[in-house]
Amino acid sequence: MSFNLPPARTLLRTFKAGCLFLFVVSIILPARAADTTGRIVCRPEFAAERRQVIADQLRKITGFDKLYFDEDGALRHGDTYSGGSSAARELISSAVSGQHLLIFEDASNRDDVVFCRIVGGRWVSDAATKPPVQIVLIDFTDFSRVMGDREALAAFNVGWGVLHELSHAVHDSLDAHRAGEVGECEELINRMRRECAVAERAEYFFTFYPGTERSEFKTRYVRLAFDEQRPETGKKRRLWLMWDAVLVGGLK
Repeated sequence: MSFNLPPARTLLRTFKAGCLFLFVVSIILPARAADTTGRIVCRPEFAAERRQVIADQLRKITGFDKLYFDEDGALRHGDTYSGGSSAARELISSAVSGQHLLIFEDASNRDDVVFCRIVGGRWVSDAATKPPVQIVLIDFTDFSRVMGDREALAAFNVGWGVLHELSHAVHDSLDAHRAGEVGECEELINRMRRECAVAERAEYFFTFYPGTERSEFKTRYVRLAFDEQRPETGKKRRLWLMWDAVLVGGLK
C-alpha cells in the first residue's frame, strides 16, 4: 500500500492496523496481565531495566507515585498522585481500563521503527474470546541518539513517546498532515507538557539541519522545534533537538 508523504518527514508516525501489516500475538500472557484493570503489559522478554525507564518517566509525567510494572509485566498506577499532568493521568487510566490490550515491545535498532510506533495485532487462536490487541513498539536506541537543548530533551523521551502512542490507541487521535502543525495527538501531549511546565513541541515534522539537505552526505542531521514559555517576559524561546536520521530513520 502506498502513502502520500507530506513535504517533511514524520516523527512518531503511526500506522493503523491494516495499513501495513498485522503483528501476530502468540506470546503467553499471564491471566492477571490481561484483566480489566491491567490492559497495558510488556512482552515477557522486555528487559526489566527498560521497563523501569518507562515507569520512572511515566511516574514523573503523570504524578502517579505508585506507578510500576508488576511481576507479570502489567502496568499498575494506584490512586495516589503528587503533581504531574492530570491529562496524562486520565490517558493512562483510560488505557489501563480500556477495551484494547496494549502490549509494549522493545523494538530497539529496528529499521521500521522511528522512536515509537503502534500497530495492530491479532491472536493466533481463540480471538473471539480475547480483547483487541495493539502493539506499542519502542526503540530505546533512537532516543539515545537525540541531542539538543536540555529543556527540549526533558519534553521528548521514551515516556512522552509512549504517551503519544497511547493517545492514538485510546482516542484514535490523528497526527499532523501539513508542515507547521503539531496535529491532534501532539496537541494533547503538549497539554500534558504545559501541566508539567516543560517545553512544548512546535511542529510535528522534523526538517533537515541547514546544510545537510544534500543526499550525498553520509550523515543527515535533522532537527525538531520546541518552544519554552518564559514567564518573566511572556515570550517564547525556540529550542531544538537534533539527530542523525540515517541512524534513526524516517527519511523514506
